[in-house]
Amino acid sequence: MSCNHSGVEFKYLIVNEKDRKFGLSVNTVGFQCIQPNTPYPLSDHPVGYYFNAQKGRVLREYQIVYITKGRGVVSFDANSEISISKGQVIIVFPDEWHTYSPVLDVGWNEYYIGFEGPIIDSMVENSFISRHNQVLDVGFNEELVNLFARAIELAEVDKVGAQQYLSGIVLHIIGLILSVSQNKIFEVGDVIQKIEQAKIIMNENVYKNIDPEELAQKLNLSYSSFRKVFKDYTGYAPAKYFQELKLRKAKQLLVGTSHSVKEIAYMLDYNSTEHFFSLFKKITGYTPMEYRSYGRETNATTEIV
Repeated sequence: MSCNHSGVEFKYLIVNEKDRKFGLSVNTVGFQCIQPNTPYPLSDHPVGYYFNAQKGRVLREYQIVYITKGRGVVSFDANSEISISKGQVIIVFPDEWHTYSPVLDVGWNEYYIGFEGPIIDSMVENSFISRHNQVLDVGFNEELVNLFARAIELAEVDKVGAQQYLSGIVLHIIGLILSVSQNKIFEVGDVIQKIEQAKIIMNENVYKNIDPEELAQKLNLSYSSFRKVFKDYTGYAPAKYFQELKLRKAKQLLVGTSHSVKEIAYMLDYNSTEHFFSLFKKITGYTPMEYRSYGRETNATTEIV
């Protein structure tokens, strides 16, 4: 997701009885970019989810919260706090008092998803997820960010069968978190983590422009070293990788929204509509309008089938 405009993307879903019989259902999914010195939590969440950070709250569902930027604290009882920093995951259990918030003058980026069902209850009963280990270290993981982003996109569209797709994403998220956190001790050095961090920064700023040299400096790497390792790790030079992310977002906006080509070019911070048009045609072989028409026809055919 991206810190564009309000820096907030979230969705609260209606779950029917058939969805619940699947064994796992998703109630909410979202992303929040909390800037330094910003009140937390934001005020536009519905009753049952909004909470006072000092008083805490109790939910009727499980939640997974992934922090990709900044730092803060989490508490699962009124007498102790756990420090939270970027690259860590918070797991919240149903009917459990808790509170969390970013450090006021630092802020943070958080992805979250709320869910329930006997499949997850079974994981807890068999100690795959435990109240004794509710803060997990996964580092910077682009795959995890993409899973949250995909869940938000699905929730926004909310087509028939979306709940089952979202349930699969929750299982993927849990499996990935457990695998990465348990194998974290075997990582060698922190260079790969810095590349993962760079990828997440690019993902979260796709509506802006990023100077790869400034990004390398921010990560305390020389640009030549950063460029070489990034290309070895991803197959793309940093600038090319960021271009691909913008292009992917442009495709999503063309097919999934009614924004004009000019508006999309502006939203993604291209130099001009002409530059966006030319680059899109060069890379995809289609003009933006041709791609929109083809994408919507494909979706319509899929829905009919």
